[in-house]
Amino acid sequence: MKLRVLHIVEGTSVDGPGLRTSIYLAGCNHHCPGCHNPGSWDRQGGEDRTLDELMQVIAYNEAPVTLSGGDPLLQPQGVQELVCRVKRELGYNVWCYTGYTWEEIVADPVLLGAVREVDVVVEGPFLEAQRDTTLRFCGSRNQRLIDVQRSLDVSDPILWNQ
Repeated sequence: MKLRVLHIVEGTSVDGPGLRTSIYLAGCNHHCPGCHNPGSWDRQGGEDRTLDELMQVIAYNEAPVTLSGGDPLLQPQGVQELVCRVKRELGYNVWCYTGYTWEEIVADPVLLGAVREVDVVVEGPFLEAQRDTTLRFCGSRNQRLIDVQRSLDVSDPILWNQ
């Protein structure tokens, strides 16, 4: 299986707590006005990378993982498999950024499958009118950091506690 990857940033601290390996995936349908990465919208951007290649990079960096983009949930099957492998083989914390809201994710079995083993989902479209540079790990006040496992346990969105 392959994922369409725009860029990998090793040792970043802006896409979640601590030093992380951030994998930016190609494609986004949300097209949020004011998006900081509109070059990521093209589904054909970047290059195909096998899950084995990505696992090698992740293992080499010995760091938690963040999936961003674009919107990783446009490649749900590959994301699901990668997250499962990261959790099973390496035991690393995984974050996923998406323009979908938590409510949209849980209403769609494919999207929910992609994030079922993720630790934190940073959800919601970027809203330029709610832009806030003081927020940690998100860009606008409408976005939430959802603790996925706790939320699934209670069937209600639970915010991640920093």
